[in-house]
Amino acid sequence: MGLNCGIVGLPNVGKSTIFSALSSAPAEAANYPFCTIDPNVGMVSVPDKRLDRIVELIPTKKVVPATVEFVDIAGLVAGASKGEGLGNRFLASIREVGVLVHVVRCFENPDIVHVANRIDPASDIETINIELALADLETVDKRYQKVSKMTRLDKETAKQAAAILPILEKLRESLGNGVAARSLGLDDEQLKLIYDLHLITLKPMIYVCNVDEESIDSENSYVDIVRKIASEEGAQTVVICGKIEAEIAALDTPEDRAEFLEAVGLEESGLNQLIHTGYQTLGLRTFFTAGSDEDRAWTFHSGDKAPQAAGVIHTDFEKGFIKAEVYHCEDLFTYGSEQKVKEAGKLRIEGKEYEVRDGDIMHFRFNL
Repeated sequence: MGLNCGIVGLPNVGKSTIFSALSSAPAEAANYPFCTIDPNVGMVSVPDKRLDRIVELIPTKKVVPATVEFVDIAGLVAGASKGEGLGNRFLASIREVGVLVHVVRCFENPDIVHVANRIDPASDIETINIELALADLETVDKRYQKVSKMTRLDKETAKQAAAILPILEKLRESLGNGVAARSLGLDDEQLKLIYDLHLITLKPMIYVCNVDEESIDSENSYVDIVRKIASEEGAQTVVICGKIEAEIAALDTPEDRAEFLEAVGLEESGLNQLIHTGYQTLGLRTFFTAGSDEDRAWTFHSGDKAPQAAGVIHTDFEKGFIKAEVYHCEDLFTYGSEQKVKEAGKLRIEGKEYEVRDGDIMHFRFNL
């Protein structure tokens, strides 16, 4: 799975506006379909109050947050699986991302063209999901035809074909009905057998409701519709006002942004929620290193052990890993300094089998 989030949706739902606010690197945004042709890519800092607190307690020359990649992909329309609009290019780009961030228009505005000339979140979601399912169906059909012929070959090849055919049959039925492959609940062994198909509808989905300024802190019937659909799919939902987020992103300082948020009645930017949701959905977690030269947040995969985490910093750290000095950031917050953490017996020496926890502060011992 790619370690990035692909922003998808129908044309003119606010994808590029949200991407620009996320990355503070303006993507082309305009009031006509297919304005975004080639995918825009942005590395986005992951807001982390724990890092801010670490910096307060361990002053440093340099602060480096964790990052996650977002990709703004061309708008999709009905028929994309057959090449309509920019369908082929869209589908090629979307296969490369790890998580789908589906932006759904949940606001009325006669000045902004909707590709279907109506605001209907359920229909918009169905259009995207059907096109993705049909694209996957084409992929599965090709593999099914190939594997079916393999059942007539030598015994070992036939055995391998027999193992994968029932999975392909399930996929054909599900995708043919416009239902995502992830809804089948395939186990790890089954997923390994079809991994090389790179099915789009196996990717996790996050729904982003793009609302108007009046709806950001009030009820919105369109949002209710999206939340219901997401709940049925086991997907997450984030509510964002793209217009407000663009205005926040244009402000120069964190203080100005905090003041703006307070003025519009928000505790946190909707984009921060989206960044955190995308980061977690990708299975990414954070450990920290801290010292007088640099306080830094490092990204690792949930379940990684200490040598793998060390390899995030440098491959030599993983190759020559000996041990890691570890304590949790909450211990630092409780005791107020590294010295007091040590005095309290909270600093530990961990070996190669230690599974790193989100929020660990680590120092690696290694030998080249």
